[in-house]
Amino acid sequence: MLLLELELRELLFMFFGGLAIFLFGIKYMGDGLQKVAGDKLRDILDKFTSNPVMGVLAGIIVTALLQTSTGTTVLAIGLVNAGFMTLRQSIGVIMGANIGTTITAFIIGLNISEYALPIMAVGTFLIFFFKNKKANNFGQVFFGFGALFYGLNLMGDGLRPLRELQAFADLTVSMSDNPFLGVLIGTIFTVSVQSSSAAIGLLQQLFAQDAMDLNAALPVLFGDNIGTTITAVLAALGASIAAKRAALTHVIFNVVGTVIVMILLVPFTNLVAYLQEALVLNPEMTIAFAHGIFNVSNVLIQLPFVAVLALIVTKLIPGNETVIEYKAQHLDPSIISQSSSIALGQAKKETLRMSELSAQGLQEASSFVMTNQKRHAELTYQFEDAINNLDRKITDYLTRISTNSLTAADSRYHSMLMDTVRDIERVGDHMENLVELKEYQITNKVKLSSAAMDDLKEMFELTIDTLKESFAALENDDILVARSAILKEDQIDKMERQLRKKHIMRLNEGLCDGSAGIVFVDMISNLERIGDHAVNIAEAVAEEEN
Repeated sequence: MLLLELELRELLFMFFGGLAIFLFGIKYMGDGLQKVAGDKLRDILDKFTSNPVMGVLAGIIVTALLQTSTGTTVLAIGLVNAGFMTLRQSIGVIMGANIGTTITAFIIGLNISEYALPIMAVGTFLIFFFKNKKANNFGQVFFGFGALFYGLNLMGDGLRPLRELQAFADLTVSMSDNPFLGVLIGTIFTVSVQSSSAAIGLLQQLFAQDAMDLNAALPVLFGDNIGTTITAVLAALGASIAAKRAALTHVIFNVVGTVIVMILLVPFTNLVAYLQEALVLNPEMTIAFAHGIFNVSNVLIQLPFVAVLALIVTKLIPGNETVIEYKAQHLDPSIISQSSSIALGQAKKETLRMSELSAQGLQEASSFVMTNQKRHAELTYQFEDAINNLDRKITDYLTRISTNSLTAADSRYHSMLMDTVRDIERVGDHMENLVELKEYQITNKVKLSSAAMDDLKEMFELTIDTLKESFAALENDDILVARSAILKEDQIDKMERQLRKKHIMRLNEGLCDGSAGIVFVDMISNLERIGDHAVNIAEAVAEEEN
């Protein structure tokens, strides 16, 4: 009896330990591939999604590099929010992600478990014996790749005795007789481990151990495809409307595909069995082929109906989404050679748009600090990304203008715009700092007193007003509004000094602790710095008018 218990414990340890190493391997390899690719993943999705077909190809490439379809979906959602991609384009990417995620199953089908440890050794060597960052990243890919197979090997050893258990044999027979039971089991398991790659890897091992036949395995495979959508659904809870629509698209796409293939289950099973025999596929590769055929067929069937799918999810999840337009709207390169003055006017228009984004971003940061609602933090980060993008575009545009012969007045105006863009970019950095400080406060359960929160609210309102006045002065070349902004910045400086004193008093009275004080002081310091950048813009306007 004791021997049986020890064997059971050892098998359970091998299975769960193998599953853990497998999941770690996929994650570690995906992170390494992402580092090797750098920022190219986002660029691929941004540039190559002009139509749904290109979106599918982009989704396949990015998912192959990320090793997670959920990661690709999240990237696509971010680009939809940013105005770089429409919902229809994102549907193409999500379809491509479903094909891209099958690559993991084909990798597993290579069945090179016996080389897992040497591959991990190569990865370790690259990580620990090279100071080159690129070598380290490739080492991470190799180590993750090896860990994936080593974990699979352990899982397989832990699962081997299952084929001898009568209860599991009966369950397999039930799944063969009732395919919907297999779909349900596949869905539940994938939801449990939050990884379709892990669920399919497990299925490949069970099939390889003869613990289940093809008739039972295929419905479980289809269930795995439904289960993987739950991760995106969970990620979209409480997120933007675009995120919810993209997650719902993922669910509808996979559910519709499963319904179609369940109707055609007998011919599909016969096709897979024929390919297994004709191509002499090992069990793992047989499941990989079934997975690939299912997802490619699903995309081919549903791709012509992208517009219908977009309409359905828009109707099911109504509402207007906050779309932040990253792309420059007024910077026409052809104008630079024709007229420097007109080009400067275009640069000013884009700078004003950048200023609007920074004011909206600071408002979102304020809302996050006051309400703790994550949505406001996400929007702040998106506004900051948009500001950084416009900073690069406008600075490049102004640099190209400077190669022309400028009048003294145009030269002064050019310098003023360059400085203004830099100040607005710094405002974006400070509003991001404010969000990070609030996130630190929430994570570390740092409590600010109600008096401190009231003080912060007051300083936020004054800073936002000052920033908006400086931007209004810039837009209308209004020297009176510029002077008003300059006076308000003096109030911000005084307020910061007063709030520091009040904070010290609260510390002495025991109303605030030290960690809360650090957060509070850093927040008002960031607001004071935003005030400085606002006054820089106002002073530049005043000097230009003088």
